[in-house]
Amino acid sequence: MAIANPVKFIQEVRAEIAKVVWPTRREVVMTTIMVFIMAALTAVFFSLVDLLIRTGLQGVLSYFGS
Repeated sequence: MAIANPVKFIQEVRAEIAKVVWPTRREVVMTTIMVFIMAALTAVFFSLVDLLIRTGLQGVLSYFGS
């Protein structure tokens, strides 16, 4: 196993970081808003599915139960 040169490692890390295309503030804000919207839509969807399953199960149990 080769011994890594710390100076060379730092230079390579800096070179790779220089290649990164950082998002603009507007892109970050828009992406964050979209994440919150999708999380809210998912929560509503699963709440409705839960309500539907619960109502159906209660109906079946009350039909066969006493």
